[in-house]
Amino acid sequence: MHDEAHLLVSDFKPAERLKHIKPSGIRRFFALAQKIPDVINLSVGEPDFTPPRHALDAGWQAAKEGKTHYAPTNGIRELREALTQKAYHDYGLNYDSNSEILITVGGTEAFFSALASLVNPGDEVLVPNPGFVLYEPSVRLAGGVPVSVPLLETNDFRLSIDDVMSLITDKSRVMILNYPNNPTGAVLSYDEVAALAKIAVERDLIVISDEVYEKIIYDDAKHHCLATFPGMRERTLVVNSFSKTYAMTGLRVGYVYGPKELISSVWLVHQYTVACVNSLAQYVALAALRGPQDRVKDMVQEFDRRRRLVYKRLNEIEGVNCALPKGAFYVFPNIKVLGMPSEEFAAFLIREAHVTAVPGSAFGSYGEGYIRISYASAYEQLKKALDRIEQAVKHLR
Repeated sequence: MHDEAHLLVSDFKPAERLKHIKPSGIRRFFALAQKIPDVINLSVGEPDFTPPRHALDAGWQAAKEGKTHYAPTNGIRELREALTQKAYHDYGLNYDSNSEILITVGGTEAFFSALASLVNPGDEVLVPNPGFVLYEPSVRLAGGVPVSVPLLETNDFRLSIDDVMSLITDKSRVMILNYPNNPTGAVLSYDEVAALAKIAVERDLIVISDEVYEKIIYDDAKHHCLATFPGMRERTLVVNSFSKTYAMTGLRVGYVYGPKELISSVWLVHQYTVACVNSLAQYVALAALRGPQDRVKDMVQEFDRRRRLVYKRLNEIEGVNCALPKGAFYVFPNIKVLGMPSEEFAAFLIREAHVTAVPGSAFGSYGEGYIRISYASAYEQLKKALDRIEQAVKHLR
């Protein structure tokens, strides 16, 4: 009986849909970092701040009041209402709190549920490349065909309208956008967003707009919510999250705005995937949203200080060329001159500098020749990490 069971396990084959799915490159390098005692981890996109104290207190208070039971599938009423007020305040958009907003397990689940609800087998989905590691696997798991839209350094890692137009076919159904962008830190201008909106309307595309870094922007850059453009409210799912803005990554509270017709489909997938979002975490999110926003401004100001340090120091290293990001908290330096594949270079940094970064290839084929460095770490830690990187690259050359 034991031998028979052993044979059955050894013959196991995973589902065909997993054939082209690889483990996350970010998580792999994060795991490698855990094995080195003095490593400085610049691989994970996670603010090193804590959520506002009043928000954490609200979660503790909710726990004491016994609010630990199932929440409504689409999220607690107060949070949905607060988010509809946010949409109106920030963008002038009116969303119905009962039918046009869904609270999700971070932006990650919002994306997965959205694609699962929209994409039929063989549908093409335009995906930014380099782009967040979640996009392409989620498209494949939904049965769709990812179509890479190149983000080139020569265009400041912004989408080329001509490229988008040339890649749309009769099978194109969904376009994924992400600005401010992970991993490049790029931001789109008003005119660029308007041009993309026009294409989506003319070619009848549904757009999933990943706007989780909307509040983390610098200099004269502005964030333009895609759903505010003509014809876009009715065809756009705006995905957002409390993770980055309020340093709540582990609490896993995201949300998605959209027209009732789209949200009802996403809701159906969400209902049978997670049932509901952590009740206490929703009360933390509610208090963070309703309370003072000073912590957010202070955090962005500190990120800006770190951004300038990392940009300056990386460009002083021979063989490294770094563009100044306009949003998020990443830099995406070009290392092509060093003549080493990005994965090999990231492994070299762990081994020789005890610093973790993410190889650009983890974000898609057009990410090869780059690495992603997160500056969501303390200023002094960043200085130390940059010293180590500089010394390691000197020895390499």
